[in-house]
Amino acid sequence: MTIAYLDTYSGIAGDMTLAALVDAGADREYLTQQINSLKLGDVQLRFSETQRHCFRALRLDVVHAPEHVHRHLSDIERLINNSSLTDQERNLALRVFRRLGKAEAKVHGTSLEQVHFHEVGAIDSIVDIVGVSVAICSMGISQVVAAAPPLGTGTVHIAHGRVSLPAPATAELMVGLPIRSCDIQAELTTPTGAAILASIVDQFGSLPGMRIDRIGYGAGHKDFESHANLLRVVIGSVASDSQDEIVLLETNLDNITGERMGFAIDQLWKSGALDVYTTAISMKKNRPGILLSVICHPQRQADVESCIFAHTGTLGIRRSRLPRTTLDRQLISVETPYGISRVKVAWSKSPSGESRLLFSPEFEDCKVLALANSLALDQVFDEVLKSARASTKNLTGRQEENAVSHDIHRHHGQHDHDHDHDHDHDHDHDHDHDHDHDHDHGHDHHH
Repeated sequence: MTIAYLDTYSGIAGDMTLAALVDAGADREYLTQQINSLKLGDVQLRFSETQRHCFRALRLDVVHAPEHVHRHLSDIERLINNSSLTDQERNLALRVFRRLGKAEAKVHGTSLEQVHFHEVGAIDSIVDIVGVSVAICSMGISQVVAAAPPLGTGTVHIAHGRVSLPAPATAELMVGLPIRSCDIQAELTTPTGAAILASIVDQFGSLPGMRIDRIGYGAGHKDFESHANLLRVVIGSVASDSQDEIVLLETNLDNITGERMGFAIDQLWKSGALDVYTTAISMKKNRPGILLSVICHPQRQADVESCIFAHTGTLGIRRSRLPRTTLDRQLISVETPYGISRVKVAWSKSPSGESRLLFSPEFEDCKVLALANSLALDQVFDEVLKSARASTKNLTGRQEENAVSHDIHRHHGQHDHDHDHDHDHDHDHDHDHDHDHDHDHGHDHHH
């Protein structure tokens, strides 16, 4: 299982997060491809090496023509839904925006549908949020842990005048989440950064036990005298056959149509479910019914339960905590004659102790390649497996025959049931700021 740790010692902003993830290995070419599918016009992601207090880091500048568009949530949803983002990437990006929209609506006393996204609806912030979502999902990150961030002190000027820090939307987004005290006179955590934390982090705390694989540093645009203005992302994996706990939620339904059930399942995926399945059952007086079973991380239990109540009409939910064993895995990209596809690679041991590789090509990638090349899905799937086996021979020292393929393309959807980044990770940016400038509604400021 791949874990990302966000070291938020200097706070968090969207561009810092995306830069850190790219510095840690997120595929720039794929990221640019997905951003371009939003059709935002001539937008360029410029990554450059910089230093903060003598430490190297990657800085992101989003370059585009000036615009003065104030978007509603529905406008942003339309951009994302009409893009080529995978379901997982799309759901994560939408979750961040909706979380942010709810906070904005509350502090301004309006509805989610009426709230205007000002700076947060600008191209920079859309790129940050979508970019982070794409990076998290494409890197196969299954769990996100973060340090409690400092929010900053002082005041900042927004469209409605000067307000104290943290900005109202930031404060609302951090309700229920841990923060760290600091006396730095600057905005360290922006509304978009807070929305990312609130949407994708599974738990807050210190660096978890893991095998560290990669480390990335994202630079804020401001250089403080007191400390290095950096966001560090540590990417690692837990040992094979690692143990963790999941929650199983179940309810019996006898008054729901197939269409409503399908809609409810779609919403459950978006709310952070790791797996959703139904079983035909016989209820009182032999009435046919459905047993709805939903698996999620403990941190997502409340969100998933609310979704079940809202979309099924049930009056009660049974829940139980279950231990589970998961294999160590990573997400790789392989080249085929038809294009690039991502593949999940997991390590397993046979009863005799021999290591084996299990491959799970990403369904969405295979589907895109099949449609683009007018090929059968199985043909693309087989070619991806062939390339994956060839590129991973050296990972375990075993030969191809020890690799086992898993036909994920025959499953409905692309969900990896061991991770929640559809995630609210469910497995959820901002721009650095050097000086005061107008920002409203959760606006991002680079720091």
